[in-house]
Amino acid sequence: MDGQQIPVSDQEPKALREDTRRRRRKKAIMSSSCTSMDQISVEFVLPTAARGGNNPDTLLLEVAGNWTVEQVKAQVWLKAVTLNLCPDFYQRFSPDHCILLYQKKGNVCEIYDKHQVFQTLDCIRYWRALKKDVGRIQLAPRPQPSDESQQYQRYLNYLIGYDVTDVSNVHDDELEFTRRKLLTPRRIQLADRDAKLYSMDPWVTRKPLPEHLLSKISNGHILVVIHIGTASQTIKVSIDNTPAQVTNVLQLESKLLGVCQHREEYLYGDKPLQDFNWIRQCLKNGEEIHLVLEAPPDTDLDLVQKEDWAQVDDCTGVAGTHEQLTIDEKDHERVFTISMWDCNRKFRVKVLGIDIPSLPKIPEFIVFIEASIFHGQQLLAQERTSSKTFNEEVLWNCWLEFNIKIKDLPKGARLNLQVNISFRCTRLCIHLFLFRLSGKIKSRLLYYVNLLLIDHRSLLRQGEFILHMWKMPEKSEESSSSINADKLTSATNPDKASAMAVAILLDKYCYPVVLPKSRDVGRDAATGCEEAEGGERGQREMPNHLKKQFAAIVATDPLHPLSPEDKELLWHFRHECMRDPRAYPKLLGSVRWGKQEDVLATHRLLERSSAWDSSGLDVGLAMQLLDCHYSDAQVRSMAVRKLETLEDDDVLRYLLQLVQAVKFEPYHDSALVRFLLKTALRSKRIGHFLFWFLRSEIAQSMHYQQRYAVLLEAYLRGCGEDMLQDFRKQVEMTEALQKVTREVKAMSADKCDITAQVVFQLRQKLETLQSSGLPESFRVPYDPGLRAGALLIEQCKVMASKKKPLWLQFKRADPTTLSKDPIGIIFKDGDDLRQDMLILQILLIMESIWETESLDLCLLPYGCISTGNKIGMIETVKDATTIANIQQSVVGSTGAFKDEILCQWLRDKCVSEDKFQQAVERFLYSCGGYCVATYVLGIGDRHNDNIMITESGNLFHIDFGHILGNYKSFMGISKEWVPFVLTPDFLYVMGTSGKKSSPHFQKFQDVCVKAYLALRHHTNLLIILFSMMLMTGMPQLTSKEDIEYIREALTVGRSEDEAQRHLLDQIEICREKGWMVQINWFVHLVLGIKQGVEKRST
Repeated sequence: MDGQQIPVSDQEPKALREDTRRRRRKKAIMSSSCTSMDQISVEFVLPTAARGGNNPDTLLLEVAGNWTVEQVKAQVWLKAVTLNLCPDFYQRFSPDHCILLYQKKGNVCEIYDKHQVFQTLDCIRYWRALKKDVGRIQLAPRPQPSDESQQYQRYLNYLIGYDVTDVSNVHDDELEFTRRKLLTPRRIQLADRDAKLYSMDPWVTRKPLPEHLLSKISNGHILVVIHIGTASQTIKVSIDNTPAQVTNVLQLESKLLGVCQHREEYLYGDKPLQDFNWIRQCLKNGEEIHLVLEAPPDTDLDLVQKEDWAQVDDCTGVAGTHEQLTIDEKDHERVFTISMWDCNRKFRVKVLGIDIPSLPKIPEFIVFIEASIFHGQQLLAQERTSSKTFNEEVLWNCWLEFNIKIKDLPKGARLNLQVNISFRCTRLCIHLFLFRLSGKIKSRLLYYVNLLLIDHRSLLRQGEFILHMWKMPEKSEESSSSINADKLTSATNPDKASAMAVAILLDKYCYPVVLPKSRDVGRDAATGCEEAEGGERGQREMPNHLKKQFAAIVATDPLHPLSPEDKELLWHFRHECMRDPRAYPKLLGSVRWGKQEDVLATHRLLERSSAWDSSGLDVGLAMQLLDCHYSDAQVRSMAVRKLETLEDDDVLRYLLQLVQAVKFEPYHDSALVRFLLKTALRSKRIGHFLFWFLRSEIAQSMHYQQRYAVLLEAYLRGCGEDMLQDFRKQVEMTEALQKVTREVKAMSADKCDITAQVVFQLRQKLETLQSSGLPESFRVPYDPGLRAGALLIEQCKVMASKKKPLWLQFKRADPTTLSKDPIGIIFKDGDDLRQDMLILQILLIMESIWETESLDLCLLPYGCISTGNKIGMIETVKDATTIANIQQSVVGSTGAFKDEILCQWLRDKCVSEDKFQQAVERFLYSCGGYCVATYVLGIGDRHNDNIMITESGNLFHIDFGHILGNYKSFMGISKEWVPFVLTPDFLYVMGTSGKKSSPHFQKFQDVCVKAYLALRHHTNLLIILFSMMLMTGMPQLTSKEDIEYIREALTVGRSEDEAQRHLLDQIEICREKGWMVQINWFVHLVLGIKQGVEKRST
């Protein structure tokens, strides 16, 4: 649109515009293509009826295919006025008073997007498929929400923790648009949902039974204790039997289903017993398998409230092809949208100025705005304003022209505006100059904001914007590699009263400018053939030395940076890349997303390649394409397509990262969001954790509140009444406990030790709560299979720690349970538990990796969940105590130096020598597992109060505040003296001391080596999982350098033999320096006696 562009911004002379239009009109009239415009016959059923009649008015209209929906409504309105149909109505109201509806397969659908080109609507395709000559659309008055639906919305907003209907902080209608669009996938999922399967939600896996569990099964059979009322019966069943076959053995009616004892979990469906996670858990722990027979739950409890909304058009928000939108050779009087690919001029933005209610206390600084265009993490263009004195209001009024054409802007491109300050030249100039030379003084980023240049409808942004900016945290020292998801958000600061505001102006056009979805099929096919031919020729000419280089590039891990030469090579041989899915992240990272022809070529390659869909599932590879470096919708949809093959058990395993990956989507609606919605509506267990992961982020991240709130609302509208009631009880319990915790903290704010008076006050408050409306029972947020009942108030206490967490004991609410053990929960307020959640999740993934190698390292990833802004719950482990408690209980603080104390404690807890030997075996495996895991994850601050042991010998670690080698230090000296904790008392349990060896210690070494080498085979997955959490704002996880620790710990690039030797060397270092750890533990015990320390023991 170079010479044919239609901008009206920046005072273009009126006469010149009229002359340009005249010449264009003349050219268009002379063109033969103007007669080929699609005309669509549509009968419009109007909201009015002729006087005295009951039948509604109708109008037959020939609609031009390239009209927008808004234009069509206006034409219908105009014709109704012209024909003098019900003038009281059509002259009093505007077209916006009505919505457009059509029927499709018995459903009423709304044509929602007023900017959409008419011929791209789903109803047009539907009518053509039915060979209808005349379509039918109804104009209906825009419905107003009923009192009942408004009350329901308030209820949902309470559960969400955010008012999703609040549009006071948006500059377009994407929020409402997405809410309506997500109705379609929700209804599809609800229509397909098996009511019984959803109601009982059996927790199963398709993975084969690991060898270490098979060894615990006798000839493929297990003993199961079946409870029927007060009676019980033990039967022997095959692990290949289904639950129905078990009930048939007992000759009981089929309506009775197996329910896992102690938990609200059901054995249901056509899967064999060995595939149920609960059965596997019992086998692993050597526990008896107890089942109860009872009637199935009522599926009516999962009914979903009917919605007032009509389903939106399936193609809502989808643009047409370039050929449908282009203005070339068309009558401009009949043009209502323009293709972006006709815009051949450079993109520009006019920076008007900034305004801030109160100036920060910064002496003599100058300010400038840096404007950048990004696609993912790829910088497409950058400009900056001149520097000016920093005042409450700074005006520039200048255009910044970028070195990128409008036609080359990809969807998802964001304009990043940053307010930076630097020093004004004063009498300190010489000192500052010297500092600058040494690189110690740089400009400092104060505020930032992003604007997506192409909106959710694929429309180019136009006109003036006042954007309220986000302030950089005060103590944040940004390094060049530091990335934070908050800096990617397209949301603006809701705190308009105190936020910095920047005013900008984008070019305006006479019509909407639309990014086409593609070029027409004929042209695309032609270029595709050329592309394929060139690619094949390139492949044949690839020299051997380049093949080796190519293979080496593909084999590198995700953190390995690509050089410009690497990117050029990958792009040149892109057809070769498309044959190997492992090369996709490297290739897609080499695409120049600021070049339209490269983007189209990439999309053609992805559409035509079958290698990705036919390849086996590589979770790490798919997840990598969902991180912050890839913003292209086709790329991300391709990754999601692969994840759709995950079973529910694996979706749960990676749910934490998938929720974070939603932040990297440019728009609220995406394939990833729909995938999460679909899987949550299919499984109550996934839905439960999705609820808490989203609600926690909504409470903690203002930058993504709207996006997460839209997804959570879509889920809550489809999860069913039973789940809604469960969530209400959990939220009420969390709020009540948070209030009590804060009141307790206020009583002894600066004290670490807890007085009897504080505990008495706590119990009084809990008593009051329990008698005044606390839910009678609730699902435990970190484990939905557990239902907690009334508080056991006399067993509740305040823990001796700075944050004053509550140690709470609840009765079990399940009436069928035989267990008398209470449910223990630690409730914390003031700590961000997301880092603990991440480490515990990675431990679960490590456990699954080791299972594939037939290794059971007895990890104990206890329950932990963040339920809000720095609040959450932690599971207490039954029959467990800290190493510090054991050492201190015998001889006080000097217990840290007594090697035999731990072994003696373990022997005392075992009733026989056989039990003791089993405990030593479990200790050996669990110690090996945690040694390897804590080393690879760089978990620091390990002392005797955050290492625990159960009475059956299971060692485990708690409190993961320092990870990836970010260790505590004192006066600049690291407090971590060993790679991992393997102290003399641990070695004593294994029957060794000093440099001596023993059969148990030899086995320990073998176990560690096997576990370590198994993790090395999954280096990429571990790196990717941490990379995706890089953006959460965790203090220990802020830059790529943090994740580099994993590469070093796993000795990336070295052989298996070298890796094995490396780990054995680390074990030797631990043995040699064990006495140093004992000193550290002694100091900790002494300080603990003086100040009181937090202990998670019963």
